[in-house]
Amino acid sequence: MTPSLRIRHAAACVREGGVIACPAEAVWGLSCDPWNQEAVEQLCAMKQRPISKGVIVASGDVADFAPLLDGLTSKQRATLLDSWPGPVTWLVPHQDFFPSWVTGESTEVAIRVTSAPALSKLCRELGGPVVTTSANWAGAQPAKHAFQVVRYFGAGVVMVPGSVNLQGRPSTIKRATTGEVMR
Repeated sequence: MTPSLRIRHAAACVREGGVIACPAEAVWGLSCDPWNQEAVEQLCAMKQRPISKGVIVASGDVADFAPLLDGLTSKQRATLLDSWPGPVTWLVPHQDFFPSWVTGESTEVAIRVTSAPALSKLCRELGGPVVTTSANWAGAQPAKHAFQVVRYFGAGVVMVPGSVNLQGRPSTIKRATTGEVMR
């Protein structure tokens, strides 16, 4: 199967409520439709992670987050936009834009405009953002290689073709309202 067909296949899986694996900037991630509660619950169960913690939502297009950015000051918005696309995730007030199974128990949601080619292509194919969280069990080392994703989750996981920056680190997480670095 060609890479473009594999992207289309992965997008179809996401549309059907599935969880797929996709290379992000520095680690492989698990992705699903943020508006599909069962898919997000399945993703959290695969990771052995409580849904109450919330998940990151990524897109290849800042326009997907426009309603969330409208609630920020012009200086805060400019700071976010200057960091994207790239491996910086921002916590912004969620304004009920994303459902509680995405935001968890927080009043904020974690968003990122990705610079990862495969993740960007997946979002373009879907026409919107996806949940993305490191492909590993909670507390375990994130997968840097496709074979590690298979070790964690089995050979049946649908995988978007691509690779990660092996020298990279998982995205920095910052709070948009204060600039505080959370990770």
